[in-house]
Amino acid sequence: MDPLVSTLLIGAIIVIALSVFFSFFPVMLWISAIASGVRIGIITLVAMRLRRVTPSRIVNPMIKATKAGLGLSINQLESHYLAGGNVDRVVNALIAAQRANISLEFERAAAIDLAGRDVLQAVQMSVNPRVIETPIVAAVAKDGIEVKVRARVTVRANIDRLVGGAGEETIIARVGEGIVTTVGSSSTHKDVLENPDLISRTVLGKGLDAGTAFEILSIDIADVDVGKNIGAHLQTEQAEADKRIAQAKAEERRAMAVAEEQEMKARVVEMRARVVQSESEVPLAMADALRTGKLGVMDYMNLKNIEADTHMRGTLGKMGENGSDNKSES
Repeated sequence: MDPLVSTLLIGAIIVIALSVFFSFFPVMLWISAIASGVRIGIITLVAMRLRRVTPSRIVNPMIKATKAGLGLSINQLESHYLAGGNVDRVVNALIAAQRANISLEFERAAAIDLAGRDVLQAVQMSVNPRVIETPIVAAVAKDGIEVKVRARVTVRANIDRLVGGAGEETIIARVGEGIVTTVGSSSTHKDVLENPDLISRTVLGKGLDAGTAFEILSIDIADVDVGKNIGAHLQTEQAEADKRIAQAKAEERRAMAVAEEQEMKARVVEMRARVVQSESEVPLAMADALRTGKLGVMDYMNLKNIEADTHMRGTLGKMGENGSDNKSES
């Protein structure tokens, strides 16, 4: 074999071997840790590789913690990493809490991080309070006028209640409930417009931050507007509903009256039919009376004379009425 090719081959093998060695044995990371005062053995770093832990995710935060004087151990950071936590964020939060003179232990910070909360943001909110702006809350005073209120809530993170405490949505909901209660208990909407701080005092007095991960520092009313006249609108709708009910009842009574009228007409027709039937039976009854001797011929003639006289009188009465009508018209 050519000596040049042999040299290149040996050089390539050496480079590959060194690459494999330095990738499995993080010598440079070990040197950085030793130089920063972190006492950690190269065997420990290799063991991290075997436990499928990225050494840089543990060593770099350990260097920051050591420089900050936190006094953490490799086992604490590695156990938090294996539990699925963010080691770098926890260390940064502990450093920020130490600089702000906030009491925060590693176990509590790790628990907050594993609970899904941003522990670094929580520490920053403890130092620099956050302003939460509520959406527009519409409430109705006792005089029926709608009042629209928007508030700004200044909160500070309560580290002791971050695990298991309610979030911002609960704060916003409770503030909205307090606004509705305050406006609804006001006699007129003018009271709210004249004293908007009444809402702040009432809402703060309810202890809305109980059971939440925040501490409410202040509630400031950002905007108060007058909305619709809900009372008049409801009265109008009630009057319209009453009108429709009255119309329905009147229609029901009219239908009943029409039904009764139809029933009366049917009864009259039935009675007339019975009268006609009875009149048709009169000649037969008279014939039977003549035949059996119950009615004499003279009695029959007298009856006819009475009928003719009655008919004549009725005709003369109608003629007299017509004559009097003609005279009155002339």
